[in-house]
Amino acid sequence: MLRDDLSRLRASAEAEVSVLAQQLEALFSASRDSNADDEHDPEGATIGFERAQLTALLAAARERISEVDDALGRMDTGTYGRCDGCRRPIAEERLAARPFARRCIACA
Repeated sequence: MLRDDLSRLRASAEAEVSVLAQQLEALFSASRDSNADDEHDPEGATIGFERAQLTALLAAARERISEVDDALGRMDTGTYGRCDGCRRPIAEERLAARPFARRCIACA
């Protein structure tokens, strides 16, 4: 069940990466096709903000995929659900909220 939840979380993050990458490419493409000057264009700050926001969201989604992959690897080795810091079990509530957590609340 937990492996299925992690797999769904990974699939969701992959879909998010795909959408965000397309949006970022569309923004870059629109910027290339325009001679807008971000610094002096009244819309420039918005374009720069959108670019930064999409880039950050894309990085976060990619990081989530990596975290889920790490969690699946820990499942395979039998270390999933154990804190990397104190080696004690991670509370079920924490794993429910953050299924790829590597540390218990006390060590986090």
